[in-house]
Amino acid sequence: MQGEHHCPLPNPQPSGIKNDMKPAQTITLRIVNTLGLHARSAAQLAKVAGRAKGGVWIQKNGDRADATSLLDILTLACPQGTEITVSIDDEADLETLERMAELIRSGFGE
Repeated sequence: MQGEHHCPLPNPQPSGIKNDMKPAQTITLRIVNTLGLHARSAAQLAKVAGRAKGGVWIQKNGDRADATSLLDILTLACPQGTEITVSIDDEADLETLERMAELIRSGFGE
């Protein structure tokens, strides 16, 4: 049709999709706080992850979530005792990984 312009829309990879990129660093941790990984604790993780330059991921039993997304983190459903793996795509984000590990190990101050 005349006058119509079709611009291709970007096709971003949805969160939670597995990819074949090898993470720069990973750490496996256990959720220790009584309430597990709930909204407040997930928000703390997402805030820290949001400062990273590259991708930050949380994985549980093969399911992967974008650590900058509160909703993605909550979909992993991590009660107390759950083992998760946190990973970064960029070595420059090692401090972010360490801060996230510290939050998890401390039980998010709860």
